[in-house]
Amino acid sequence: MRSSIRARSVTSSIFQPEAGERRKAGGRNDRAPCALSTPVLLVMLSFALLPFAAPVAMHLGWNGIGEGLYRFYALFCHQLPQRSWFLFGEKLTYTLSEIRQAAPTLTPENMRQLIGNETMGWKVAWSDRMIAFYTMTPVFGLVYVWLSHRIALRPLPLKALLLALFPLAIDGVSHALNDALFGPSSTEGFRTTNAWLATLTSNRFPGFYAGDHLGTFNWWVRLLTGMLAAWAVAFTLFPSLDRFGVRGQPNHETRSQTTR
Repeated sequence: MRSSIRARSVTSSIFQPEAGERRKAGGRNDRAPCALSTPVLLVMLSFALLPFAAPVAMHLGWNGIGEGLYRFYALFCHQLPQRSWFLFGEKLTYTLSEIRQAAPTLTPENMRQLIGNETMGWKVAWSDRMIAFYTMTPVFGLVYVWLSHRIALRPLPLKALLLALFPLAIDGVSHALNDALFGPSSTEGFRTTNAWLATLTSNRFPGFYAGDHLGTFNWWVRLLTGMLAAWAVAFTLFPSLDRFGVRGQPNHETRSQTTR
């Protein structure tokens, strides 16, 4: 009786993998990214990078392509020049006064129609906030794919996602309210002058508060809140897609055991 028990235990230890090996194999399977997130990531990357092709096309003299890209992305973005980046020109961003000097015939209503010129450069087809959020979301998606080959990643909790989106929402809503009250091309308004911030900080940083150009408070806030939201969306969306795809894949080990 004892010999038969010993025989069965030896046989089972030979033909069954140890728990540590099963956990190690399972860890590798769990960490392998699913193909479901790959096409989504490629589409998002293409959509996010095409706005940069507009100034490149204009710089190369391909005006039809560039203007077509501007018209297409105008469906998704206000394209205000004072809140946009310019390539192949003197500066990355311009103040409202500089834009009005470059295009004195523009009115506040058609200010967004300015796409640039050879001197000031050509505008990226969407604003700095859109660059920070829509462009960085697939970039963080690439970071997720790289990390997912090395460590197991779960989607962010809902609370973390909402907390990361909250600063972007506050900044966007306050800008929208300011534009509705004073106009998007006005030099007045609580989010244009940020006089409240100057008061809170005893005006210690002159030149930092007013405007939307490079280095100002508005420029930094739009960049950082957009990147924070992009990180949260990427590390929620792509792990969720992979987990959904893994659940939809057939379990080959279970199928082979059933066949036996």
